Amino acid sequence: MQNLDSSVIATALPAMARDLGTEPLHLSAAITSYLVALTVFIPLSGWVADRFGAKRVFMIAIGVFAFASALCGISQGLGQLVAARVLQGLGGAMMVPVARLLLMRQVRPEEVVRATTWLTMPGLLGPILGPPLGGFLTDTVTWRAVFWINLPIAAIGLLAVWRFIPASREEKPPRLDVVGVTLIGASLAFLMFGAETVGRGVLPEWLAVLAFVLGGGLGWLALRWVRRVPNPALDLSLFAFPSFRIGVAAGSLFRIGAGASPFLLPLFLQLGFGASATVSGLITLATALGAFAMKPMTSAALRLFGFRNVLVWNALLVSLSFVACALFNPGWPLAAVFGVLALGGLARSLQFTSSNALCYVDVPPAKLSGATAIAATAQQLFMALGVTWGAAWLAASSAIAGRGAPAVADFAIAFLGAALPPLLTMPIAALLPADAGVKASGHRKKAG
Repeated sequence: MQNLDSSVIATALPAMARDLGTEPLHLSAAITSYLVALTVFIPLSGWVADRFGAKRVFMIAIGVFAFASALCGISQGLGQLVAARVLQGLGGAMMVPVARLLLMRQVRPEEVVRATTWLTMPGLLGPILGPPLGGFLTDTVTWRAVFWINLPIAAIGLLAVWRFIPASREEKPPRLDVVGVTLIGASLAFLMFGAETVGRGVLPEWLAVLAFVLGGGLGWLALRWVRRVPNPALDLSLFAFPSFRIGVAAGSLFRIGAGASPFLLPLFLQLGFGASATVSGLITLATALGAFAMKPMTSAALRLFGFRNVLVWNALLVSLSFVACALFNPGWPLAAVFGVLALGGLARSLQFTSSNALCYVDVPPAKLSGATAIAATAQQLFMALGVTWGAAWLAASSAIAGRGAPAVADFAIAFLGAALPPLLTMPIAALLPADAGVKASGHRKKAG
């Protein structure tokens, strides 16, 4: 449900902009507000699940997500939509991280890659179904239906959780670091507010600058606080593990480019190619199909090449896939566009799963809750930054050229901008020891 929601909205953005009387670029706030809310509330997910029981928290989260989806569907303006998306993010923050935590507590190190693959494969049904479903609903019903589709899914999910997931006992986690959580959440919120509004002409520029200053200052205070308190909201000791440190860093940079693509592609196909929302959705599902096809092959790739080689050289392939998108123009056959996107989906899927699994391969069970919170927060934060990154390149190129609306050349510049972050992951991933994560990948065993 969460992944479906994230993919259908991008396809519906042009129609939403027309109906709400705003610019399509300004509606990136509807995506980033949700991702920021996820980022702010995810650090609480592990503690809340331990304190109140994972099953109970999961069911409440599904209910909140469904209620917020209904509010999104009846929104009459950008402000209402953004507020409803923030509430949706609160529900989403308590769903996927809790599931990941429960899974990682049950598997051995050598099962981490396989478990991560099984965890993410069902979730890929959302990105596969989302673009064509979002386009179909937008063209035949209304863009509001892309949110209402969550209601029957949530009802089925609640019934399934109640019937099949056993009740988990409440534990007594350490006292919540309220100060740390507040400082971290406020810092991230201010930084993302600044990134979302700077250079957009939506609000005075001094507000964006002030948000950056406040976010940076609160972030500095948060780091100082968590270094000196027991059971901090952010367990910095986890960064002593090279696999965790490099997995988070390389995965975060990669997600800036990966987060820009789902935002840019539907806009490009509809504004640049003149495609309908339905056709746009059918083409953009190629990326998800490629990702789905890659998942069963991820374990074999890691066993053959190891984490370091996969993360270094596959990052180059991801970057090249964005460069290929920059070459798109209305003269391309749509079948060729579909093929390029499918190949790009293969590379991005391998990078996603490898960096995700690397974060957990060396973390002891006692620290899994903290590792899950940090990794999930970083994932959502940098995916949100990716939307802002892509929108910023698009807006800057349009403004420099003096165009009121983005043209094909502006999208080409934006895709080249999306290609930069994956390239920066290469030297970071190269710092991994050659035998990093061998228990999970089996790479050394084969070499020996």
